[in-house]
Amino acid sequence: MGGPSIVRIGDAAPDFQARTTQGPVRLSDYRGRWLVLFSHPADFTPVCTSEFVALARAADRFAALDCALLGLSVDSLHAHLAWIDAIRARFGVTIPFPVIEDPTMAVGRAYGMLDAAARDSATVRATYFIDPAGVVRATTSYPVSTGRSVAEMLRLVAALQRAAVGDVLTPEGWEPGADIVLPTIATADDMAAAGPSWFCRITPDPQA
Repeated sequence: MGGPSIVRIGDAAPDFQARTTQGPVRLSDYRGRWLVLFSHPADFTPVCTSEFVALARAADRFAALDCALLGLSVDSLHAHLAWIDAIRARFGVTIPFPVIEDPTMAVGRAYGMLDAAARDSATVRATYFIDPAGVVRATTSYPVSTGRSVAEMLRLVAALQRAAVGDVLTPEGWEPGADIVLPTIATADDMAAAGPSWFCRITPDPQA
C-alpha cells in the first residue's frame, strides 16, 4: 500500500470539487489568480476562530494582491455555517471567503495534510500558496496549538508575486518597495565584474 500524497513546492495543486459555505467550488476555478488554500483543525475552536477573524479583516488586502482565500476542514457544511454565524455574532465580522467541508478527508489526503491512517485532522493547520497557473509556490504547516500570522501570509504572497516578475529574489523580511537581491552569479567573469558583493548583490527594487 502506498503512503499518503505530499504536495510539494513546484507541484501542480491537485484539483477537486467540493461543497462550501458559498456553494460548490472547484479548485481550477481559481486559475488566473493567486490562491491561499488553508486548512484548520476544527470549527468552534479558539485558535481557528482567531485566524478566521484576522483573515476576514485582511480580506481586502489579499484582494488587492489579486489573491483569493479558501478555507477547509473536516467539519460538515452545517457546522461551518453555524460557526461563521457565531463569529459574526461574537465579533461583528462576516467571513467573506468560502469554507470547504471535507468529511471524508479526501482533499486533506490529496494534499498530504493528513496521514493515510488519520481518523481526524486535529493536528492540521496547513497552508498552500498557489499561483495563477495552479502551481504550489510555498507551503506552511503549524501545530494545533499555534496560530498562523496573517501579516506573514500577506507578506509571503507579495514576495512570491515579486519574485515571479523578473529575474530577482526577495531577501529576509522583504516587504513591497524594499531592496531586492539579484540572482547568484554563475561565471568567473561576472564574479570579477561584480566585485566583493558578487555572492549577495542587494539593490533597490526598480519597481518600487
